Amino acid sequence: MVLPISSPRTTTSLKAWARAIASPAQEFSNTALPVLAGQIPSGLRGSLYRNGPARFERGQQRVNHWFDGDGAILAVHFGDSKATGVYRYVRSAGFEAEAEADALLYRGYGTLAPGPIWKRWQAQLKNAANTSVLALPDRLLALWEGGFPHQLRLDTLETLGLDDLGQLTGDEPYSAHPKRHHRTGDIFNFGIVAGADATLNLYRSNPQGHIHQKASIPLNGIPLIHDFVLADRYLVFCVPPVRLNALPAVLGFQSFSEALLWQPKRGSQIVVVDADSLEVVAWEQVDPWFQWHFGKGYLDIDGTVVLDVVAYADFSTNQQLREVVDGQIHTPAAAQLRRLRLQPTTGQILDDRVVVDQHCEFPQVAWSGEDVALAPTYLSLHAPGRDATGELLSAIGCLDPVSEQLTIVDAGVNCYPSEPVYAADTESDQGWILTVVYDGNHHNSEVWIYRAEALADGPVCRLGLPQVIPHSFHGTWQSAA
Repeated sequence: MVLPISSPRTTTSLKAWARAIASPAQEFSNTALPVLAGQIPSGLRGSLYRNGPARFERGQQRVNHWFDGDGAILAVHFGDSKATGVYRYVRSAGFEAEAEADALLYRGYGTLAPGPIWKRWQAQLKNAANTSVLALPDRLLALWEGGFPHQLRLDTLETLGLDDLGQLTGDEPYSAHPKRHHRTGDIFNFGIVAGADATLNLYRSNPQGHIHQKASIPLNGIPLIHDFVLADRYLVFCVPPVRLNALPAVLGFQSFSEALLWQPKRGSQIVVVDADSLEVVAWEQVDPWFQWHFGKGYLDIDGTVVLDVVAYADFSTNQQLREVVDGQIHTPAAAQLRRLRLQPTTGQILDDRVVVDQHCEFPQVAWSGEDVALAPTYLSLHAPGRDATGELLSAIGCLDPVSEQLTIVDAGVNCYPSEPVYAADTESDQGWILTVVYDGNHHNSEVWIYRAEALADGPVCRLGLPQVIPHSFHGTWQSAA
């Protein structure tokens, strides 16, 4: 269903984060960003790109899930100790049609199309282009789970249209978490094609984004897979025990989100794929969990695969994320960062232990060519010492790869940093952590820059943004050529 504009989100009981998504975000063109504190590092040269849902309403209707907001991209371009910012909606066909009609017209992940039931099942699924970004040498891709990527200009973020990457056909979606191989620069990704049973499509592209190898793997039922692991010679997929009850979703009685069922008796499935041939090496059923995201993954010296997964005990996270768009979170859903060691030829889990024993998300590995096992992991967490009930994540942290000590940096009361993104310095071997912070005390957004090696020292620079940037999902850094 769709929600009317008047809702509990307008009450004074809302948390500060809710104000960032209460109204549609406002675009801005190329704008010099003021330095509010500190200074921009001279070796920070390149562009930060972030994607997330930024418009949740049309006319007098509001979408029913955070995942259904129209995607908007923030670009922050750094050079010569200066920074400029651009923020634009992705002009998808669905965005343009709904803008012209000033009404919701499409179905989404958690939103049914408006109107009688006989219209709902005929309604198309809108490509919201709101989940992640992939920076290529000549264009930026705005990514979403269920369709083609949209291509945008790297500098102005002008939408250029859909991109088939040279090989995608009409029913082949390109998912939101592509991985670059550290040696070849090739890009691996996947897409789920629904049917009586789903098919896992695999794609391998050259560094320019052109797909040159494809494969497909039949799955059991229609699962929800958001991310995967690239560990040198292997791709690893963890298929959680979530399956789509397809008929109610197809007929328009339920949204896709509502029709996804948690079925723990199925267990999770570990699927190991050879990265060269794209053929299945191993398939093993293990105890159930659910995940959205993975952290580091690598092939260890003994031939085993090590991977970090943000693991939930069940699928309650889906309901919690649905509640975000209402401005009030009631459903608890906590995850731990677990480290698994797999035997890749069998899929057997040899070791499973918790490395971050508190709720966390959005793990990012500060990897710039050295041994990934020795690279720190940055993530989003709740600020320590404060009640996290009904709150979004309000701190970023660094997991030391050797000591496994976790350093947490609180952004401050009513301040909400986005996923931490690592940027290598162009003048030295140090690096920087970039995050976009919504300040609910003053209803504004800023870009904060931390020294990656000294997160606890606080930001070395804070930049002002001309408009509020709603809470986003994923970003990337592209170094200057």
